[in-house]
Amino acid sequence: MVTNSHKVLIISVGPMDENHAALGDILQRSDWPAGTDTAGRVFVCSELDECVSTLRKARIPIVLCDADSNWPHLLEGFRELPEPPYLIVTSRLADDRLWSEALNLGAYDVLAKPFDRSEVVRVLTMAWMRWNARSTRPFRPARHAELTQVAYA
Repeated sequence: MVTNSHKVLIISVGPMDENHAALGDILQRSDWPAGTDTAGRVFVCSELDECVSTLRKARIPIVLCDADSNWPHLLEGFRELPEPPYLIVTSRLADDRLWSEALNLGAYDVLAKPFDRSEVVRVLTMAWMRWNARSTRPFRPARHAELTQVAYA
Protein backbone atom coordinates (compact mmCIF):
# COMPACT_ATOMS: atom_id res chain seq x y z
CA MET A 1 0.00 0.00 0.00
CA VAL A 2 1.35 3.41 -0.96
CA THR A 3 1.16 6.09 1.72
CA ASN A 4 2.46 9.61 2.00
CA SER A 5 5.01 8.63 4.64
CA HIS A 6 7.80 10.00 2.45
CA LYS A 7 6.02 13.22 1.58
CA VAL A 8 6.32 16.56 3.31
CA LEU A 9 2.76 17.79 3.54
CA ILE A 10 1.70 21.35 2.94
CA ILE A 11 -1.88 22.37 3.68
CA SER A 12 -3.61 24.56 1.13
CA VAL A 13 -6.77 26.27 2.39
CA GLY A 14 -9.27 27.86 0.06
CA PRO A 15 -11.89 27.24 -2.58
CA MET A 16 -11.44 24.18 -4.75
CA ASP A 17 -9.84 25.50 -7.91
CA GLU A 18 -6.97 24.86 -10.29
CA ASN A 19 -4.45 26.44 -7.90
CA HIS A 20 -4.43 23.40 -5.58
CA ALA A 21 -3.54 21.14 -8.51
CA ALA A 22 -0.89 23.59 -9.74
CA LEU A 23 0.68 23.69 -6.28
CA GLY A 24 0.69 19.89 -6.10
CA ASP A 25 2.36 19.71 -9.49
CA ILE A 26 5.04 22.20 -8.46
CA LEU A 27 5.86 20.28 -5.28
CA GLN A 28 6.01 16.89 -6.98
CA ARG A 29 8.16 18.08 -9.88
CA SER A 30 10.57 20.34 -8.03
CA ASP A 31 13.54 19.77 -5.76
CA TRP A 32 11.49 20.50 -2.70
CA PRO A 33 12.05 20.46 0.17
CA ALA A 34 15.66 21.29 -0.53
CA GLY A 35 18.25 19.01 1.02
CA THR A 36 15.89 16.10 1.66
CA ASP A 37 15.14 12.83 -0.09
CA THR A 38 11.41 13.42 0.16
CA ALA A 39 8.95 15.28 -2.00
CA GLY A 40 6.17 17.73 -1.30
CA ARG A 41 2.49 16.97 -1.33
CA VAL A 42 -0.55 19.18 -0.87
CA PHE A 43 -3.34 18.39 1.60
CA VAL A 44 -6.38 20.43 0.63
CA CYS A 45 -8.76 21.89 3.23
CA SER A 46 -11.75 23.92 2.17
CA GLU A 47 -12.54 25.18 5.70
CA LEU A 48 -10.39 26.88 8.34
CA ASP A 49 -11.61 24.65 11.18
CA GLU A 50 -10.71 21.58 9.14
CA CYS A 51 -7.19 22.95 8.73
CA VAL A 52 -6.70 23.62 12.45
CA SER A 53 -8.13 20.18 13.31
CA THR A 54 -5.65 18.56 10.92
CA LEU A 55 -2.77 20.55 12.43
CA ARG A 56 -3.66 19.22 15.89
CA LYS A 57 -3.16 15.66 14.57
CA ALA A 58 -0.06 16.04 12.43
CA ARG A 59 3.06 18.21 12.39
CA ILE A 60 2.79 20.16 9.18
CA PRO A 61 5.33 22.92 8.59
CA ILE A 62 3.58 25.20 6.08
CA VAL A 63 0.01 26.28 5.36
CA LEU A 64 -1.02 28.28 2.33
CA CYS A 65 -4.31 30.13 2.67
CA ASP A 66 -6.26 32.02 0.04
CA ALA A 67 -6.62 35.70 0.96
CA ASP A 68 -10.42 35.40 0.68
CA SER A 69 -10.53 32.57 3.25
CA ASN A 70 -10.14 34.65 6.44
CA TRP A 71 -6.46 33.90 6.94
CA PRO A 72 -6.21 36.21 10.03
CA HIS A 73 -8.64 33.87 11.81
CA LEU A 74 -6.44 30.93 10.81
CA LEU A 75 -3.42 32.65 12.37
CA GLU A 76 -5.40 32.92 15.62
CA GLY A 77 -5.97 29.16 15.53
CA PHE A 78 -2.23 28.58 15.20
CA ARG A 79 -1.63 30.16 18.62
CA GLU A 80 -2.83 27.04 20.42
CA LEU A 81 -0.40 24.75 18.56
CA PRO A 82 2.95 23.82 20.16
CA GLU A 83 4.81 24.14 16.82
CA PRO A 84 2.62 26.23 14.54
CA PRO A 85 3.24 26.14 10.82
CA TYR A 86 4.25 29.14 8.80
CA LEU A 87 1.32 30.75 7.01
CA ILE A 88 1.70 31.93 3.44
CA VAL A 89 -1.20 33.98 2.11
CA THR A 90 -2.07 33.47 -1.56
CA SER A 91 -3.98 35.88 -3.76
CA ARG A 92 -4.62 36.92 -7.34
CA LEU A 93 -4.24 40.48 -6.01
CA ALA A 94 -0.97 40.10 -4.09
CA ASP A 95 -0.22 43.81 -3.76
CA ASP A 96 1.83 45.83 -1.26
CA ARG A 97 -1.21 46.40 0.97
CA LEU A 98 -1.88 42.66 1.38
CA TRP A 99 1.80 41.89 1.83
CA SER A 100 2.14 44.56 4.55
CA GLU A 101 -1.02 43.44 6.35
CA ALA A 102 -0.04 39.76 6.20
CA LEU A 103 3.46 40.32 7.57
CA ASN A 104 2.24 42.68 10.30
CA LEU A 105 -0.28 40.10 11.51
CA GLY A 106 2.26 37.29 11.57
CA ALA A 107 2.08 35.55 8.19
CA TYR A 108 5.36 34.32 6.73
CA ASP A 109 4.87 35.66 3.19
CA VAL A 110 2.45 36.27 0.32
CA LEU A 111 2.40 34.40 -3.00
CA ALA A 112 0.67 35.63 -6.14
CA LYS A 113 -1.73 33.46 -8.12
CA PRO A 114 -1.39 31.95 -10.61
CA PHE A 115 1.66 30.38 -9.03
CA ASP A 116 5.11 30.88 -10.49
CA ARG A 117 7.10 27.65 -10.02
CA SER A 118 10.41 29.28 -9.07
CA GLU A 119 8.77 31.73 -6.64
CA VAL A 120 6.77 28.95 -4.95
CA VAL A 121 9.86 26.78 -4.56
CA ARG A 122 11.90 29.72 -3.24
CA VAL A 123 9.32 30.83 -0.65
CA LEU A 124 8.46 27.30 0.50
CA THR A 125 12.13 26.35 0.77
CA MET A 126 12.86 29.37 2.96
CA ALA A 127 9.80 28.66 5.14
CA TRP A 128 10.75 24.97 5.40
CA MET A 129 14.33 25.77 6.44
CA ARG A 130 13.19 28.35 8.99
CA TRP A 131 10.54 26.02 10.45
CA ASN A 132 13.09 23.23 10.82
CA ALA A 133 15.61 25.57 12.44
CA ARG A 134 13.13 26.59 15.15
CA SER A 135 11.62 23.12 15.59
CA THR A 136 12.14 21.37 18.91
CA ARG A 137 12.46 17.92 17.36
CA PRO A 138 13.43 16.42 14.01
CA PHE A 139 10.79 16.53 11.32
CA ARG A 140 8.95 13.30 10.57
CA PRO A 141 6.58 13.53 7.63
CA ALA A 142 2.94 13.01 8.57
CA ARG A 143 1.56 9.58 7.77
CA HIS A 144 -1.64 8.97 5.88
CA ALA A 145 -3.33 7.49 8.96
CA GLU A 146 -2.74 10.70 10.93
CA LEU A 147 -4.95 12.69 8.59
CA THR A 148 -8.71 12.61 8.48
CA GLN A 149 -9.19 13.01 4.77
CA VAL A 150 -7.33 12.19 1.60
CA ALA A 151 -7.93 15.24 -0.59
CA TYR A 152 -4.51 15.67 -2.14
CA ALA A 153 -3.54 17.62 -5.19
